[in-house]
Amino acid sequence: MSIQKKNQLVGLDIGCHSIKLVEIDYVKSGIALKSLGIAGLPPDAIVEGGIKEIEVVTSAIKNLFKNLKVKNKNVATSISGYSVIVKKISLEKKEESELEAVIYDEAEQYIPFDIKEVNLDFDTLRIANGAEEEEEGEKAAADGIDVMLVAAKKDVVDDYVSLLQAAQLNPMVMDVDSFALQNALELGIGEQKECCAIVNIGAEEIGINAVKNGISLFTRDSSYGGSEITREIMSEFNVPFEEAEKIKLGGTKVEKEKKSLEEIVTSVVSGWVQEIKRALDFVSNTYPDESIEKIYVCGGSCRISGFQKYLEQETAIPVFELNPLENLLINEKMFDMRYIKYMAPQVAVALGLALRSIGDK
Repeated sequence: MSIQKKNQLVGLDIGCHSIKLVEIDYVKSGIALKSLGIAGLPPDAIVEGGIKEIEVVTSAIKNLFKNLKVKNKNVATSISGYSVIVKKISLEKKEESELEAVIYDEAEQYIPFDIKEVNLDFDTLRIANGAEEEEEGEKAAADGIDVMLVAAKKDVVDDYVSLLQAAQLNPMVMDVDSFALQNALELGIGEQKECCAIVNIGAEEIGINAVKNGISLFTRDSSYGGSEITREIMSEFNVPFEEAEKIKLGGTKVEKEKKSLEEIVTSVVSGWVQEIKRALDFVSNTYPDESIEKIYVCGGSCRISGFQKYLEQETAIPVFELNPLENLLINEKMFDMRYIKYMAPQVAVALGLALRSIGDK
């Protein structure tokens, strides 16, 4: 990765539960953390990726920039969920100039929306190198090319652009969560030659991305997440959202209802693990020659009690908590290292976005 990088962007991960911001700086000795912070959102401000309370979210973003004293107004953000489709497709070998027209024709069969309602982008994937894959690479080169196709609903993209502009920011890159996570993984632990899965447990969504040699084999976003536990606690204990969040995170102890809380967490976590297992089984069936060697977990709900252990037990695959900040230069006089450690798995998407720059594809 080049250290002399210009056109730097602020990474802004706009989630259903909170907004995470990461700003980095390229210095002679590596990549330094410049700003990092989080702003909470009320439960109905963003629902299933749709911005319902634009003024509330705009205000949270403005305050985050103000409190962190972030001067750069050029940002990269991302979307995920039902409004974005990521698909790897194979095409006959074409010249670059012909490729775009062919892809637009091909895309319709893979996208469940009207093609006129989406923004379409694509990237040709490099052929894997290495002696053991040389034959496979030669065959791929002869037969055709693999293309990563990304389609995002125009109205959702427009809503996020309008939101950022209302917050007096310049949206320069619109990414996809799964790709941002890949960038964060590569910075944190290096490019993975072996096949691994990145599992991001958010408030309303579980994102699953199987990756090998820096290329995504499969992505899936599922409507599960930490808010399920919060809603169950609200219902079972008859408490408001804020109190339920505290109970979920262990900030409020519940001795009498401890058994009920354990049952809620066990039931929800079991659902997450089965959904992840289904996705990984699909990868194994689609790519019988590949075997997932490691699972990296991140996101605000990845530390829910028992989740990582149960996931490892059910999949028989080693599970690691992703620390994307591992290889950053962090000034301990400027940052509370306990806070940095606590926040690390939550800011993976935001860090991946901060690694982008103006003009990136």
